[in-house]
Amino acid sequence: MHPGRPAGLAAAIEHTGLGEVRQPVGQDLVRQRGQWQLAERPEDVPATFAERFNSGDAEAVAEVYESGAVFVPEPGTSLTGQDLHAANGRFMGLGLPITVRPRHVYTAGDIALLIVDWVIDGVDRDGRPVHIEGTATDVARRGQDGRWRYAVDSPCGVHADTPTG
Repeated sequence: MHPGRPAGLAAAIEHTGLGEVRQPVGQDLVRQRGQWQLAERPEDVPATFAERFNSGDAEAVAEVYESGAVFVPEPGTSLTGQDLHAANGRFMGLGLPITVRPRHVYTAGDIALLIVDWVIDGVDRDGRPVHIEGTATDVARRGQDGRWRYAVDSPCGVHADTPTG
């Protein structure tokens, strides 16, 4: 566990005091429907996600996930469908950008393991400082259209102090 760092996304939301989802800052960045491109390479999935997240377009973010994708907000908890998209929406509601940096990408055919460092940092709409970071352990899959999407999104990855089994 890192000092001052919540143990999972659910704890991070609670830690920031974020309640309701509000319209993101920077609505002028939202692209018109149909202009978004999905990743053609697995190493581009995190940047594709970040671009859409930072635009505030929740529907565009949802398209980065394949049907049936799993979101792991903290070890032992998994979300799918609308719950997955609602979890992303809560973080988008902070109105702060996410920065991503792929550390490692391992590809086997149409499946890729992505290890990605990410940070959400800034001051929220209420003037409170926010700093949430993690190293994601994600799985992306190439769809029939040749584009890559998240199959498993585990933004907090696995920490050494996380019990297994």
